[in-house]
Amino acid sequence: MAGDNKTGLDMNFVGELAKRIKDAQNDSLQVAIVCGGGNFWRGRDGLEIERATSDYMGMLGTVMNALALQSALEKAGIPTRVQTSIEMREVAEPYIMRRAIRHLEKGRVVIFAAGIGNPYFSTDTTAALRAAEIGADSILIAKKGVDGVYSADPNKFEGATRFEHLTFKEVLEKDLKVLDGTAISLSKDNNIPLLVFGIDETENITKALNGEKIGTIVDNKED
Repeated sequence: MAGDNKTGLDMNFVGELAKRIKDAQNDSLQVAIVCGGGNFWRGRDGLEIERATSDYMGMLGTVMNALALQSALEKAGIPTRVQTSIEMREVAEPYIMRRAIRHLEKGRVVIFAAGIGNPYFSTDTTAALRAAEIGADSILIAKKGVDGVYSADPNKFEGATRFEHLTFKEVLEKDLKVLDGTAISLSKDNNIPLLVFGIDETENITKALNGEKIGTIVDNKED
């Protein structure tokens, strides 16, 4: 959400994200989004704050991002609902699985914020859990600075190679940093494939939503 900035919100970038989602919209596509909050706060940054409190602060950052994205999507003409795992009814709905599914069936975009409502769990885990709950066909993971899963950090190691396909088992065995271990296990157990792609070129969002071949696919299928 910070665009080229390191922190805060870049509403031009957020507006571009909304436009790309709108470009991919069709009657058969249902879109749910999980927002992170790293542009405002990362739990590991709170060295002088105990972990649980720091994580809750990060959850509030995800709510700010969700509201900003909701505003941009609705300006683009896309009906959107924000649901939070921590109740704040004045600004968003509480997370209710069946209500979220009903919104999706009505063609609304649903944004999930505030993680799962508990500390010590990442946004990755939130995405995998919500995907399983709403019966998602896949999880699309948009990354800045990288366009898929690599054998090593391509920004640090010149010889790093990008994988086109991996199994969940390979990700765990190779200790590749796609999602955290809990999220990978949830996705594996529920057979929800992942697509990891770069968001620096925002048109990749439209391509990913349209099922075009980009980035790295992670699933249970052996080559």
